[in-house]
Amino acid sequence: MARQLTTDQRLTLINKWKSPPGPAEQDRLDRAERMVRAAISAHEPFRDVAVEVSAKGSYPNKTNVRGDSDVDIKVQLNECFYYDGQPLPPHAEYVGPWTKDILRQEVHAALTAAFGDVDADHNVAFYVPEVVGSRPSTDVVPCFKYVLFDGTVVGGKHEGSVVFGRDGKKIVNWPELQLANGRAKNNATNQRFKFAVRVLKNVENDLTAEGVIDALPSYFSECLIYNVPDHILRDGNLDDAVRGSLLEVYRQLDSASMEWKLMMEPNGVKMVFGEGQKWDEQDALNLIRHGWHYLNYTA
Repeated sequence: MARQLTTDQRLTLINKWKSPPGPAEQDRLDRAERMVRAAISAHEPFRDVAVEVSAKGSYPNKTNVRGDSDVDIKVQLNECFYYDGQPLPPHAEYVGPWTKDILRQEVHAALTAAFGDVDADHNVAFYVPEVVGSRPSTDVVPCFKYVLFDGTVVGGKHEGSVVFGRDGKKIVNWPELQLANGRAKNNATNQRFKFAVRVLKNVENDLTAEGVIDALPSYFSECLIYNVPDHILRDGNLDDAVRGSLLEVYRQLDSASMEWKLMMEPNGVKMVFGEGQKWDEQDALNLIRHGWHYLNYTA
């Protein structure tokens, strides 16, 4: 069991955790993104090719926490796209040179030319080490545009990114939808959605450091808080918003009606729990139960 904060300690930490990283740390994050973009732009095979380089995850979503801020950068080839949901007419099939192996090879070459020391042994991302005082560690993910055709939504499709791991598995992400939906929920909750996410991420970090729970992806906290109704996040003061959010997540996880099966990721497309996820409902229960004790809330 985790140690338990006093009420004063909890309120002090919540006040500290309510804001994203400060200007100096933000500058380091921005610099990493600019440097990766410059590396891709300078690489000859990417000249005159539709390539999008942008940050994804907690950094652009403003849910990153102080002292725990690396950067995830996607290098997305838009010359062609992968798709699901309906077949394309034969003449629309891509016949150009870009394959998943060639994309990975050229991203690796571009990063090596720019940064020298790049770790290519990970399944998905290339790892660019931190330079203290200059830029944080950076994960660079080569990916393709991905389209899920869905006649039930406006526009008839969802657009995201697809990554192919070295193990051959396909991973679909929805960074733009995550960003748009997160901003909308943050506005609807008087900026408290992202505040509560940062609190839960910090709690997870502390519980992990104490050996109480196993480390979880930071995105998991964002997924859980996204399923808290807006009015709970708006009610009362900031401490009330955190307490109410943990109670609500626990209610959904412990519900006899199996509400946890309906929980959606912030992208609004993918379920929080299910096949292919790096976590399960027991991980969520452990985080919420131990977080409740750590923050010293009462029933």
